[in-house]
Amino acid sequence: MISIKKQVLIALFYFLIAGSLGVLLRLFPVANVNATYKYIVHTHSHVALLGWVYVGLTSLIYHLFIKREVQKKYSILCWCTQITILGMLVSFPITGYALFSIIFSTLFLICSYWFYFFFRKHNTCNKSNYSYKFINTSLLFMIISSIGPWSLGIIMNTLGSTSHWYKNAIYFYLHFQYNGWFIFALLGIFFFMLEKKKIYIHKKFITPFYKYLIISCILTLFLSFLWIKPNKFIYLLSGLGVVYQIVALVKLHLIFKNYKIFFIKKFTPSTYKLLQFIYLLFVFKIILQFLTAIPYFAILVSQITDFVIGYLHLTFLGIVSLCLFAFFNYFKLLEFSKIWVKIYLIGFILSEFLIFYKGFCNWQQLSIINNYYTILMLVSVLIPIGILGIFVSNLKPTFSTPKEPL
Repeated sequence: MISIKKQVLIALFYFLIAGSLGVLLRLFPVANVNATYKYIVHTHSHVALLGWVYVGLTSLIYHLFIKREVQKKYSILCWCTQITILGMLVSFPITGYALFSIIFSTLFLICSYWFYFFFRKHNTCNKSNYSYKFINTSLLFMIISSIGPWSLGIIMNTLGSTSHWYKNAIYFYLHFQYNGWFIFALLGIFFFMLEKKKIYIHKKFITPFYKYLIISCILTLFLSFLWIKPNKFIYLLSGLGVVYQIVALVKLHLIFKNYKIFFIKKFTPSTYKLLQFIYLLFVFKIILQFLTAIPYFAILVSQITDFVIGYLHLTFLGIVSLCLFAFFNYFKLLEFSKIWVKIYLIGFILSEFLIFYKGFCNWQQLSIINNYYTILMLVSVLIPIGILGIFVSNLKPTFSTPKEPL
């Protein structure tokens, strides 16, 4: 059995690979790179979502919610999952979407279903706790998201990769990954942390927050389809989704406001500040989604990919990855030196600024600064440097420690 700390370190190593591939992608406009850009994009996205985030979240869920007596069974699942991710890591850069990458991607989906049923059978949760409800819902959204990849083969064989349905299948997958699986899992872990500290959020706050967030997650899916200028009913559903999302945000704000004193007492100052920053990023994310409910901005975003990339990176590098950093540190699964976290944050903030800046310039038909792509590449290097620093600083304490008691 791989110890939980080593599982987390493996996830972090995937993040390092994804970050390095991101820098390689930034090199394409400024240097002659002997690789296929599209293939590297596929590798980058799959290793980031399935390597770093999936392995990181499932490792935390196993550590916090699953019985220890089934660790041998989980070990088989864990190794099978790693094989599928490594298979994608090797096959995507060489062939892109082809036989072997599709096989490994399909096997990964099967492993993710396996994990869900494993969780349902072997969890130690109190079913009335909201930590369980959020985690269970997150895994259901993970399974729902897989409808997107499954449908791609059918769409390619019937309508082709140039059809609207092809893009919409990808958007369907990304939506339920980012706004369903990731966000609900992170909230489940956060509420578990509060429950362990005997902080129980009153039902008048958490019940409507949970319900409105589910409804908003389902309805805001239609924001992803506005680029094809659908009928008015789709606009109505996406608008309702944004309204429910804002109401859910208000409920979350009330939770933070009414329990602020408890959070300050129970968390270290650095953890509390990081959680505050993540909350601000979450608010910004919802503002961006609100704007895309307006037809003008929905079409604009579909035309300017920088806005889409900026939004995805805001969620992935900002909200999700920083949450994982905070949780790994809180549960003492990784140690974080402030210097490496600051380097990561500087790289993240500056790269986000530059990406949205270019999108704004395209929108307003302005010229971008000289050597923009070189500057963006150099700034982006800070992200894998920060991750590498965290990874190396955790190698010795992790692998020099005797077998971890479970």
